[in-house]
Amino acid sequence: MSQKTTLPVARASELAIEPEKERWLIRGFWGRSAIVLIRGTPKSCKSWLGLEMAMSVASGSPALGHFTTDATGPALVYLAEDSLPQVRARVEALCRHRGIDIEALDLHVITAPVLRIDLAADQERLAATIDRLCPRIVLLDPLVQLHRLDENSSSEISGLLGYIRDLQRRFDVAVVLVHHASKKARAQPGQALRGSSDLHAIGDSNAYLARRGDRLVLTLKHRAARSPEPLEIRSIWINDGFIAAEQVTPDAPWMIRVTDELRSRFVEDAPSGYVTMSEAMRILGVSRQTMLQRVKQGKLDAVHVRLGRRKGLRIKALDSAPSLFDPRANRRSVV
Repeated sequence: MSQKTTLPVARASELAIEPEKERWLIRGFWGRSAIVLIRGTPKSCKSWLGLEMAMSVASGSPALGHFTTDATGPALVYLAEDSLPQVRARVEALCRHRGIDIEALDLHVITAPVLRIDLAADQERLAATIDRLCPRIVLLDPLVQLHRLDENSSSEISGLLGYIRDLQRRFDVAVVLVHHASKKARAQPGQALRGSSDLHAIGDSNAYLARRGDRLVLTLKHRAARSPEPLEIRSIWINDGFIAAEQVTPDAPWMIRVTDELRSRFVEDAPSGYVTMSEAMRILGVSRQTMLQRVKQGKLDAVHVRLGRRKGLRIKALDSAPSLFDPRANRRSVV
């Protein structure tokens, strides 16, 4: 009588312990060898965020200029909605922002005009490509352009997601999928994913992007780790000229270089000589627009008071020691 083949089994105490330093691809942001979904409404910078993460892994530079990249290595990307010249332009812009030579960047672009990961032939080609390059991260953007299945059908989409999970486990690689949000309002960000709930369930580390007025809000959710508070990317300080920034690609949010000089401009109390916006307008005799333009040009100094009831922008409109020509020093006292 032949012996039946059994499944591999181990005692719980024999299972490997994952060191903290090996948990993250990008610390606190994305798990190592995770399936990641980037979800957002149109024009919410989904493609930019995916490429930003791939660039961080390929170069070892901090993600969003803040999050430490713990695991570096090759990155493999497929941007289905962009031409190859557009992809190069995006990558070059991000390289310039980081001060990286594109020739030294370990980022690889799939140049096939069409990729259908719901077809066996393309599934084998993608797997063989990952096996050859051994990337740390694979970016597929957007998911809807990579198959012809009914995303609302759990029975159809589950097979596709099973293939993606197999890639992630077989090659120990992070797989990032960019996906669109449903137009229906939902209580939880993940519930707003378009299509079957299986799409929400497969994510190990997910990123949800939404625009709220002048802010771009990024919400991160992790399956096996504590999720950070939502991050807000504000544009009001940039619009006012208080912070210098650059838009590295047309659809990206404005990027800020965080330096010691920039940090020093956020204070608890306004220094001597710094006054409110309205008072600075009165003292200088200029409009708000003119004054902010001078701040942007570096002709006026400004700080941002970040605490208390009187927090906000303060303009240096007076010298520390008022002179005889200081309008405030020459006010008549009221008896």
